[in-house]
Amino acid sequence: MTDPQRRPRWDLFCSVVDNYGDIGVCWRLARQLVAEFGLEVRLWVDDLHSFQRLLRSLDPTRDEQIRRGVCVRRWGEPLEPEPSVADVVIEAFACTLPASYIAAMAARKSAPVWINLEYLSAEAWVGECHGLASPHPQLPLRKHFFFPGFGADTGGLLRERGLLERRRAFQADSAGLAAFWHRLELPQPAPGELRLSLFSYGSAELPALLHCWSASPRPVFCLLPEGRYAEPVAHWFGQEGAEPGAHWQRGNLQVRVMPFLEQDNYDRLLWACDLNLVRGEDSFVRAQWAGRPLVWQLYRQQENAHRIKLQAFLDRYTAGLASGPARALYDFWQAWDRETGVAAAWPAFIAHYDALMRHAEDWIERQKKVGDLATNLVRFCRGSRL
Repeated sequence: MTDPQRRPRWDLFCSVVDNYGDIGVCWRLARQLVAEFGLEVRLWVDDLHSFQRLLRSLDPTRDEQIRRGVCVRRWGEPLEPEPSVADVVIEAFACTLPASYIAAMAARKSAPVWINLEYLSAEAWVGECHGLASPHPQLPLRKHFFFPGFGADTGGLLRERGLLERRRAFQADSAGLAAFWHRLELPQPAPGELRLSLFSYGSAELPALLHCWSASPRPVFCLLPEGRYAEPVAHWFGQEGAEPGAHWQRGNLQVRVMPFLEQDNYDRLLWACDLNLVRGEDSFVRAQWAGRPLVWQLYRQQENAHRIKLQAFLDRYTAGLASGPARALYDFWQAWDRETGVAAAWPAFIAHYDALMRHAEDWIERQKKVGDLATNLVRFCRGSRL
């Protein structure tokens, strides 16, 4: 840095309008950069009302506010007042920086490190493209592509310092678990119960899965977040709405609708459940660190392009897993994604629960060797210029 006494400043731009799930990743990253690396971070967000669901203390009417050490700024066009350019500029998930800001980057005496933080993928090409530079066609700037991923040739996954130790301590603390369920106004798990979280984009196979759970010899308690994707579950129970606190039962299945949780409590929910069905990127990564069996639903893309990503992850995730549980996991994940055959795939999947539980911890040990995304990103930026 030109001034060694000044903390490095990072600007992180995130468009909630393009994809609501992106803000979850960006908020975790911004917090970690501040808490663990002492960086000065401005998080630019174009939809503060949506962001408030993740951060209840956020005031969506304010243009600037400090939360958890992060300066949260409203991202409007134009940026007012025009900010000074940061030392590191991150455009998350291919969002487009304001033209005036890019011009200011080019006018800076020393160009900032410019990062395009990409979406998570297990595909092999990610490692080949990670860290590559792309010169700007007109300006004296270059952008580097930084890919989260699962291999040593990628940026790794978001994981705060001490996360795994906190998770294991929480799961081993029966009194703490009981207090957690009490705070959420939920009953304690019954003996033999399978408690699971269901966070999905919806599926035509959802009624078939609910029927499997209702007919299960083992009690199933499903925790469902509020929102439009909870409504099909309500309709299956013959209900019109799915307000937080709603509780329905059919056969051996109980469903409780929960309010949207802030990230730290959502992490604990994943830790406390026996099985987590998750969607998108942020909850997918957090479910992996929970050390519990999981099921991932990707956001559907045109011509089913997302299935390539699903296949790539399954190939990595099932490596080293015995053939029986690997086949069961593969079949159920594919059935959930393709919206066909869920009822046929569920019994084998849940029958291999113990093996999948052990594998979840083995997978964590493999991923720890890759390093965490924030640390790898800071190291990369320091090596590039800082």
